[in-house]
Amino acid sequence: MNNKDDNLTRTLELRKTHDNCNGEERLAVVMIHGIASDSSTYHKLLEYLEEARSMEGVRFVTYDLLGAGKSYASDELEYNYKEQLEALDNSIQKLSLKTPLILVGHSMGALIVTRYAQEHKKAVNNLVLISPPTYTEEDLDNPAFNVAMNAFREAVSIKNREILKDKAFNNSINHIVKNRKNYKRLKEVSIPTTMIYGAEDQIIARHNISRVVKENPKYLKAVKTNGRHGISREKFALVKEAIEEALNA
Repeated sequence: MNNKDDNLTRTLELRKTHDNCNGEERLAVVMIHGIASDSSTYHKLLEYLEEARSMEGVRFVTYDLLGAGKSYASDELEYNYKEQLEALDNSIQKLSLKTPLILVGHSMGALIVTRYAQEHKKAVNNLVLISPPTYTEEDLDNPAFNVAMNAFREAVSIKNREILKDKAFNNSINHIVKNRKNYKRLKEVSIPTTMIYGAEDQIIARHNISRVVKENPKYLKAVKTNGRHGISREKFALVKEAIEEALNA
């Protein structure tokens, strides 16, 4: 995974880990995972979606983000928006899509696909954001936020203590998750966007979900379900419904 000596004049791309379409392609869905994870986050959801008759003709693609899974990693990378968006764009371009595109993002991946959609407005038709972090600048300035973030870091490290030293993990938090423009960018989304979140999710600042929808009701809608932060079975049907809406639009 780590190619420490590679020169960053190389074209940044993401490692594609899944690319499948049952039937003649009529829609593409690209899925981006969250922090401290990889594209395997979507395995169970993909099994569910690809067995559904209504998903015939939908091409499902997943990638590992830079620094995750089998994608490129290097100490020379900063793991910021610029690099992740460049790699995502290069990877999407290689798909040579001739159909509408939906981007699905989980957690930090929701932030990345939101930013991508705003920078490539003609390329993306819909967004599906699963457990999207909705931190305002006020949240980021609140000392309680840093306490919660440290608790999150410790929780993640229970399974992998070395991750606390990982540059991709730490820089992704600082440059992407804690970016002060995230809430503003979500508020300014200008394509149909469905936000799906768990009623017990303690990570995403749930109180801001309804607030941002009120600020952008034309394009944003939120659907609350059971569960916490992960892509649980409670969220499967809601993701399918969002894709079906795009197909029938």
